[in-house]
Amino acid sequence: MSSEKMSDGEWRERLSEEQFHVCRAKGTERPFSGEYVDNKEAGRYRCVCCGELLFDAATKFDSGTGWPSFWDVIEESKVRLIEDHSHGMHRIEVTCANCDAHLGHVFPDGPAPTGQRYCINSVSLQFEAE
Repeated sequence: MSSEKMSDGEWRERLSEEQFHVCRAKGTERPFSGEYVDNKEAGRYRCVCCGELLFDAATKFDSGTGWPSFWDVIEESKVRLIEDHSHGMHRIEVTCANCDAHLGHVFPDGPAPTGQRYCINSVSLQFEAE
């Protein structure tokens, strides 16, 4: 998929309503509702908007939060981390560096070796089994 800037109308044509809400309007899916929460298959996860490779299933873990969680990204340059002060909280938003899709947030309470928990919306991902 092209990484060029697309209008909201173009994104609405390409994405489902829920994908648009999460990826383009910075929403979130309900906890435990996403298709990849319990996925334990080997493979990789791509951005649903542009196809950028983001996470490897080998770094996925069960955080108990209701969203797919990863302790690392495929490559740091594939995501952008942005200070988020919405909803009266301080968080770090994770977006796709290629197309600016909102993916979720990262927290410093993950497992070794990184100590990070990339808490990502299933709807923002596309899984590729090995």
